[in-house]
Amino acid sequence: MPKDLQKITIAIDGHSSCGKSTVAKDLAQAFGLTYIDTGAMYRAVTLYAIEQGLYGPNGLLVTELEKALPHIQIVLRKDKESGQVETWLNQELVEDRIRSLEVSTKVSEVSALAFVRKRMVELQQEMGKNGGVVLDGRDIGTVVFPQADLKLFMTASPEIRAQRRYDEMRAKGEKVSFEAVLENVKSRDHIDSTRAESPLRKADDALVLDNSRLDRQAQLAWVMKQLKDRSWAV
Repeated sequence: MPKDLQKITIAIDGHSSCGKSTVAKDLAQAFGLTYIDTGAMYRAVTLYAIEQGLYGPNGLLVTELEKALPHIQIVLRKDKESGQVETWLNQELVEDRIRSLEVSTKVSEVSALAFVRKRMVELQQEMGKNGGVVLDGRDIGTVVFPQADLKLFMTASPEIRAQRRYDEMRAKGEKVSFEAVLENVKSRDHIDSTRAESPLRKADDALVLDNSRLDRQAQLAWVMKQLKDRSWAV
């Protein structure tokens, strides 16, 4: 007899631009789960810092950001028409703005701050405390929900991930070079994996999904099989 999927917690971690959100969204849609885009939350904080002038000549004004954090409201809301989860920052829709290369360049630095991670983890745990959720990020299976029912660690080569990100940004009309995107991917990998606070790493019990050569349908089928093998689906 299948387990109750409405109580499952699925944690998807991995490198930047490796398709974590795509898998998470597909799983949420297939099983009626709530999708929590944790990366969007860190991007929203980063966007706030940029737009509020919290970057000075010497970089991020960390003390000022810490003072501002209690006033940063982040809500993940499902659009009634599209069904897509959208990011709202202080009651303003910012889904497109948080995906810019400028935010991508700065988000790893902001995400590495202990006070930012502490607050975001608290919000994520509150959102997912009742189960029926799928979350993707860097530390979901190791810090946010270490007791998740299914943990995945996704990866792909930096070049493949950069090409995917480049194509996505160009499709939105952004003028970027492949070289700049590739450098951003490699830089984020280094920062995410070496930061002191909740570094990116594979949980001991996480299943590795290298989707370098898999399309969207194939990677979803792979995850579906893992769920069936563990009696979460039929």
